[in-house]
Amino acid sequence: MKLTSQIISTLLSPLLVPVYGVALAFWCSMLAVAPLGVRLRLTVVAFIITCLMPVLVIFLLHKLGIVKDRQLNDRTERTLPYIAVALSYAGCAWTLWNANAPSWLWLFMAGGVAAVIVNIVVNRCWKISAHLAAMGGLVALVCRIAVENLALASVNYLAVVSVVVIAAGLVGSARIYLGRHSLMQVFAGALNGFLCVYFITAL
Repeated sequence: MKLTSQIISTLLSPLLVPVYGVALAFWCSMLAVAPLGVRLRLTVVAFIITCLMPVLVIFLLHKLGIVKDRQLNDRTERTLPYIAVALSYAGCAWTLWNANAPSWLWLFMAGGVAAVIVNIVVNRCWKISAHLAAMGGLVALVCRIAVENLALASVNYLAVVSVVVIAAGLVGSARIYLGRHSLMQVFAGALNGFLCVYFITAL
């Protein structure tokens, strides 16, 4: 069970969830009509910016002794890595905007920036879940696509929403099982991510 929880936490980390969101948008919404090459290129770029770059920053901070635990389990060590993540999300938002992506897609990343900033502030005194903030943001994205009738007609979108919600529940359960967070910390993270992304994508 511990190994399963660790795998879930890794596959659905805050550094990968934005990539899943971009991929979902390009393959399950009306954006699926865009050329395959464009969709693949922007998804890969999102992976490089929101995953590889923050991983590199965290690795360097660890090597410099600024961060002792690369898993960032100590909330007091999260500020600099979180700033790096916020900047990477902002960079991805700018990239999508520059590529003429619809506002709701690049605002998904902007909502992520807002959620990370909230996490930074809250983490000064309380350990809020970044994993669930990311998953809450992903749930908000799929809800926004549904509310705006942007889902691809050929896709069983109810199944997509169900899978994302179940995945969020699995991540929350995994974080609690591993002793990383309490139920309230998981709930607060999910609420933070959902509200930030859902309302910012409505702008």
